[in-house]
Amino acid sequence: MSTPAAPTPPASYRLGLMLGDGIGPEIVPAAVRVVDAALAVVGAAPVEWQELPLGASAIDTHGSAIPGSTLEALAELDGWLLGPHDSAAYPEPFRSQLNPSGAIRKHFDLYANVRPARGLGGGTAIAPDTDLVIVRENTEGFYADRNTHAGTGEFMPSPDVAIAMGVFTRRAVERIARAAFELARRRRRRVTIVHKANVLQLSSGLFTRVCLEVAQRYPDVAVDDVHIDVMTVHLLRRASAFDVVVAENMFGDILSDLAGELAGSLGTAPSVNASDDRCMAQAAHGSAPDIAGRGLANPVAMILSAGMLLDWLGRRHGDDRAVEAAVRVEEGVRAAVRDGVATRDLGGTASTEDLTAAVVERVAGR
Repeated sequence: MSTPAAPTPPASYRLGLMLGDGIGPEIVPAAVRVVDAALAVVGAAPVEWQELPLGASAIDTHGSAIPGSTLEALAELDGWLLGPHDSAAYPEPFRSQLNPSGAIRKHFDLYANVRPARGLGGGTAIAPDTDLVIVRENTEGFYADRNTHAGTGEFMPSPDVAIAMGVFTRRAVERIARAAFELARRRRRRVTIVHKANVLQLSSGLFTRVCLEVAQRYPDVAVDDVHIDVMTVHLLRRASAFDVVVAENMFGDILSDLAGELAGSLGTAPSVNASDDRCMAQAAHGSAPDIAGRGLANPVAMILSAGMLLDWLGRRHGDDRAVEAAVRVEEGVRAAVRDGVATRDLGGTASTEDLTAAVVERVAGR
């Protein structure tokens, strides 16, 4: 996930918006407001936002949860914000198809899912001193829908037997390991490899061996490896001891949800999905249809995800102001929560609008 700098930052960024389902139409516009405020206050290049159809509404208007026109438009943009989707509620045949997020990740080979977990002061975190990042390989592993050219990668030779494939390749492991070690160089210079090579000696063994080979190219970064089952215990007991954690697809997905809850709430868990030249911001949580439209949704994860996209754009394009804006986004969120403006999942009473307005106010320095 290297991000080579361009010689001159662009005059503006063109970013895609996909509101998604459930609480998506509430939290994605909240992130847009905060991003626009942060860019304005640092004098950075503005954003031209382009809303694109996706999800249940796109099924109604375009006959597809992820229309071909959306994929074509995304290819022409600098980055994207993706709201949560509720694919389990789609009518057939859409429910059984690859969900919109998976389809975009696969189409654009967004191989690195980067999920920070950092405690927010003033919240209800179980482990408020948590400050780690899980770097999840996003294209292979034990998630069957990532492992075949067509179809889901699952099959049933009989009604009573179901088989799912797990795929591990040197190429995919090398690039996710590089992403983890490069990130560690910008943090506390420590990488933990999570695996189950003691049981899955070939597949998880290849993942571990290749990560350790990549580690040799980063002598300035400390490295260790931990079995996935033991890692869950370590996170519960001493989450603050970890810096960057690299894992295959399913292990990374599970660990990042655990780490997000330890740090405060899944409502605060951000992420980006990135390749070497594309990046999509996406909150780690789901669409929460039970609270959709009620003003109860926590926008923090989506706001922080958008801030991560700003940081990625800034580093890729040599745009220090975009990087500065990303810092202001996170600082604004932290200041608002620290001052007691928090949604219900964080132990507060603020609405989505209340928290968004509080973050915008603090980003703008008011």
